[in-house]
Amino acid sequence: MAAFGQRLEIRQGQALVMTPQLQQAIKLLQLSNMELQSYVEDELERNPLLEREGPQGPADEREALPVAESSTPERLDQALERGVDHEAALDNGFENVYADESRADSAARGDADLSGGAVDWSKAGSGGGFDGEGADLEALLTREKSLRDHLEDQLQMSVADPVQKMIGAWLIDLVDDAGYIAADLNGAADKLGVTDAEVEAVLAKLQTFEPSGVCARSLAECLAIQLKEKDRFDPAMQVVIGNLEMLARRDLVGLMRAANVDAEDLAGMISEIRALNPKPGLAFASGEDAPAIVPDVFVRETAHGGWAVELNADTLPRVLVNQRYAARITKGPKGKDAKAYVTDCLLSANWLVKSLDQRARTILKVASEIVRQQDAFFAHGVRHLKPLILKNVAEAISMHESTVSRVTSNKYISSPRGVFELKYFFTSSIQSSEGGEGHSSEAVRHRIRDLIDQERPQAVLSDDRIVEILKEAGIDIARRTVAKYREAMRIPSSVDRRRQKLAAAA
Repeated sequence: MAAFGQRLEIRQGQALVMTPQLQQAIKLLQLSNMELQSYVEDELERNPLLEREGPQGPADEREALPVAESSTPERLDQALERGVDHEAALDNGFENVYADESRADSAARGDADLSGGAVDWSKAGSGGGFDGEGADLEALLTREKSLRDHLEDQLQMSVADPVQKMIGAWLIDLVDDAGYIAADLNGAADKLGVTDAEVEAVLAKLQTFEPSGVCARSLAECLAIQLKEKDRFDPAMQVVIGNLEMLARRDLVGLMRAANVDAEDLAGMISEIRALNPKPGLAFASGEDAPAIVPDVFVRETAHGGWAVELNADTLPRVLVNQRYAARITKGPKGKDAKAYVTDCLLSANWLVKSLDQRARTILKVASEIVRQQDAFFAHGVRHLKPLILKNVAEAISMHESTVSRVTSNKYISSPRGVFELKYFFTSSIQSSEGGEGHSSEAVRHRIRDLIDQERPQAVLSDDRIVEILKEAGIDIARRTVAKYREAMRIPSSVDRRRQKLAAAA
């Protein structure tokens, strides 16, 4: 019979507690610069102890609050009376904001390449570039009139009948960004309570609006509308427009037979069709605000041949804790609830300022390592892009892959080669046929495009031939991979390219 007894054991273990402060820090790290600005604005409205840093101000107001040494509740009131921060009063220390940050990384905060541990990124210059006069990219974005707005304006000026206006507005809502009505209009009359003839009459009216070819239900109808306006929609052209599949296949003999024209007349008609706009709606804005791409990091070449990496100061929120106001409101009589509110606001404000500082440091550190490992890309172009994964960067800077992943999401880097998302530099590896270092998949894509752009009409490269050329260059790649990359870049097959080049040469 088993014996039952009581005993007391002590076990030691480690566990990560996702405190509200830790969740906030992780959230700040993965936010884009636009989302970060919105978040900080909300915090400024919510927390009375936070304020924007002005271009000028007393030095005592811009100094960071010192950290108290005690975390006991009894001494918290004393700390508030002195106007000092109490990091330890939080349920998690700031050094544990990023749970995947190593001790080595924490100790490296004072290194010279990170400009010291006491850097306040909110005090950076106001310029967006290295000369302090960077262009405001958002100012270059203008809100243009959308296609829908353009059509509605024409509808109001050309149609007076309220029923026709109602039908026209309903049809305009169906127009996509390319200018087509892709929806099926069968049953539209019943939905609107009108006749089919009325719907067709209003649709015909809409098809006379600018841009020419708008509100068409197919590509053939779009081209026909434009040709009718030019008075070039004769019976022969009508046959060609009705057989666009044959034109796409470059079946010129079949088109000549169907339209009863010779090669010269067909070549003239094809030239006219090429001059038309198959997607007239794309000339207008989509109706949505253009996404603002503001780089988070700037990269420039130094005089010594290296690369200088700098944060975009315009994307860094300039906030600080108003310690004068905090010290003033902590003096005098106050109730328990008021005291707790002031304490929470003070701790939250200091935590936000430090989290923003840590976020800036982490972005700079990751971007600097990416630039270091992709030095050949910045110096020579995409052909020299190296295969890179998150683990490579994470191990080099003693961080976890999840931290690097959050940093590279929705973050952009501006360089002499252009503006790229940080994730652009992370590509898969394709083995070398010579057993050396692998090749970046993006670099291989670039090589394939260059080979196809340089081919002649009499020597169009097949996928098998591209594989042979790449293997001669030391790239071990399969034919199906070449086909996949080619299709992803929307490049036609060798048969279609040969037809296009021969037709263009003729």
